[in-house]
Amino acid sequence: MPSLYLAPEVRRLALASQGWRGLVAVLALALGVALGYGVHRVHSAAVAETEGAARRLAGQADLVVRAVDGGMDEALYPRLATRPEVAAASPALELEAKVPAKADDRRRERLRILGLDIFRASELQPILAALPEPTDVLRPDRLFLNPAAMAWLGVRPGDRVTVQAGVREVALQVAGTVDLPGRPLAVMDIAGAQAAFGSLGRLSRIDLRLREGVGQDQAARDLASLLPVGARIELPTARARQAAEFTRAYRVNLDMLALVALFTGGLLVFSSQALAVVRRRRQLALLRTLGLTRRELVVLLLGEAAVLGVVGGILGVVLGQGLANLLLATTGADLGGAYFRGLNAHAALHLPAAAAFLGLGTLAAVLGSLAPVLEVAKASPARALRAGDEEELFARHRSPWPGLALVALGGAAAALPAVARLPFFGYAAIVLFLLAAITLLPWVAARLLDLADRLPLNGFAPAHLALAQLRAAAGQVSLALAPLVASVAVAAAMAIMVGSFRHSLEDWLDRLLSADIYLRTGTIGDSAFLPADAQARLAALAGVARIEFRRSLNLSLDPERPPVALLARRVDPRAAERTLPLVGDGRQPDPGRIPVWISEAMQDTYGWQPGQVVELPLGNRPLPVQVAGVWRDYVRSGGSIVINRDDYAAASGDAAANEAAVWVGPGAAESRVAGEMTGLFPAGLVVAEFPGDLKRLSLAIFDRTFAATYALEAAAVAVGLAGLSASFAALVLARRREFGVLRHIGMDRRQVAAMLACQGGLLAGVALAVGLVLGGVLSLVLVHVVNRQSFHWSMDILVPWGPLALFAGSVAGLAVLTAAVSGRLAMRREAALAVREDW
Repeated sequence: MPSLYLAPEVRRLALASQGWRGLVAVLALALGVALGYGVHRVHSAAVAETEGAARRLAGQADLVVRAVDGGMDEALYPRLATRPEVAAASPALELEAKVPAKADDRRRERLRILGLDIFRASELQPILAALPEPTDVLRPDRLFLNPAAMAWLGVRPGDRVTVQAGVREVALQVAGTVDLPGRPLAVMDIAGAQAAFGSLGRLSRIDLRLREGVGQDQAARDLASLLPVGARIELPTARARQAAEFTRAYRVNLDMLALVALFTGGLLVFSSQALAVVRRRRQLALLRTLGLTRRELVVLLLGEAAVLGVVGGILGVVLGQGLANLLLATTGADLGGAYFRGLNAHAALHLPAAAAFLGLGTLAAVLGSLAPVLEVAKASPARALRAGDEEELFARHRSPWPGLALVALGGAAAALPAVARLPFFGYAAIVLFLLAAITLLPWVAARLLDLADRLPLNGFAPAHLALAQLRAAAGQVSLALAPLVASVAVAAAMAIMVGSFRHSLEDWLDRLLSADIYLRTGTIGDSAFLPADAQARLAALAGVARIEFRRSLNLSLDPERPPVALLARRVDPRAAERTLPLVGDGRQPDPGRIPVWISEAMQDTYGWQPGQVVELPLGNRPLPVQVAGVWRDYVRSGGSIVINRDDYAAASGDAAANEAAVWVGPGAAESRVAGEMTGLFPAGLVVAEFPGDLKRLSLAIFDRTFAATYALEAAAVAVGLAGLSASFAALVLARRREFGVLRHIGMDRRQVAAMLACQGGLLAGVALAVGLVLGGVLSLVLVHVVNRQSFHWSMDILVPWGPLALFAGSVAGLAVLTAAVSGRLAMRREAALAVREDW
């Protein structure tokens, strides 16, 4: 029969015979594609919406002069507006105004307010000239809300919105809507905003439109010489790029997790195809003798894998689109950063991205099947037709040296630095270690089964027989175990990493939350703060033994990176470790130098080192400071700098505070003192919190954040167990004649079931032993390489022995159950029928 007519029929029969193994492989591939495509669509939609909003808001502006620390002298505006390069200039004041939360509405947090000179702004942003009542913008108590702000606040034109300025409430009337996309935004008169929020004479930015024929680059260089230290020139969409940069590490890590899921799916295809070609080895050899060429055989078998990949890829794209829509509808576009909070983004089907992820799924399936396909194609047909050749094939692959070489490559990759501030080599090390484990699995399985032969089995025949059969087929056993080993390793690694992170976070919170009460007016960038008179009233209250006021604000040190947090608080340079969780030893500043302590993110991102003298732009002048140490900061992944509050106030002239740590005196009730403090101000403007509540809230947020990780771990183990179940069932069904012979020589059904249960337990033991060791190695890469290079967090390793033991017991029990179910399938036929094919 010509091979041209033979191949399609063989392919149809082969795909039909995949059964549960093929379905499990498809689901694993779909899981990886869905995660990758879903995260990609959410982030792409958020970035596109943010950039669109920035372009719409910038209008015809070519350049933006922005304050580094949030404010600059408005005297800069006329100097820029009268420059010959500038055709139009529009001053602006940007504020993050706190909307006091009501008891029944905890969603209200911050509203971005943009104070504009409507006449100047309309020259650059024509959309502002179309306001329903533009003259209302000139009234200091009027504001216009965009649709997102209208929906978020639940108001209509004519309603009033209350915002917080310092420790007082400011009531503003909604005059209408402004057609601006993006996050919740309000537009009001710049003079009214300056007066309402205590920013007279201050600007946040100046939008510039250049004259025709003037180049952006040349104009930026010429105008830069006019700028004070606290201002710089950037493109109008720079903040949108910063938003993308802020969430990039989180997105890339989820994408890499999706690729690991795809790798597991590829392993399932590898296991499925390898076992399939082993069982069909004689059939494929017969096809070769009937005229099927080696190349046609490779195309035939890779085509089977490609079909699995295409089906899994299509299913994954559908699931990923649903995941993206679900995330945007429920949790929003926020991928770990406040830049996307409140953004109303939509993720329509993106055909190029869908095609790319479909191709990745197909590629994973084809690459997963490549090794067994090439092996069977290379085999001699005459040799393959001989009984018993299968295990001889596996015996040729039990050398440990290729696997050890992969281990060495993985270790070398883990030692390499980040690329573009992302841990690509760290993930390459994870893949190399996974490949090394799979390559070493036949050799390790043979060694472990040899050790199991020394167990005191007390003459239990089914156990002896089970072990003998596994030792004789160790190669096929390793193929069945490969997906489960990978799943166990990834789950164990994530469990160790998450457990270590949670333990380190608890210690960090215990170090930082040393006061009895914490007062807070708002977060970084809020218009809410404690002025000097409010601080004096708080400090004078009875029962207050000590109070420490703190100030936090954002510094934009690099236009291509998110702002860093400047935290002004009391720190003793001689014993900074008592206040901050330092990494390594601090150093005493040089005489006359102002000390600062930087987070690990600052050290990694900006390259600052202890002892180095750097300049901070404060108060429109550079402030030389010396790095006195590095500390752990698990909150601000963009970087943070701690400076003594007295040094900050002297340099900036800013004596306000937005936080306070309070220690109560002996005999004073903390709840009473907290109530008296908050009672000094209108309800909701100052919040009192206790360290125990803050710790519980932080850990609850941590657990919710990693809930998706736990779900992915469970899915990975479920897929691995399903793959083991399908492979084990296939192995059992292929040995029906062997079971028939055992029944003929005297074994009853119960003994056969016991033998299979023992085999399931032994297989689980091998998978757990290899998977847990591999998981320990992967956890070191995740903790010390991936997390450090992605988020710049160091943490102490903590192995959660209890959960891991429970996990191992569950996997072993499920494996034994799988073996028992497979045994029932094997014993459905009568013994005589089972051996009939051998007669």
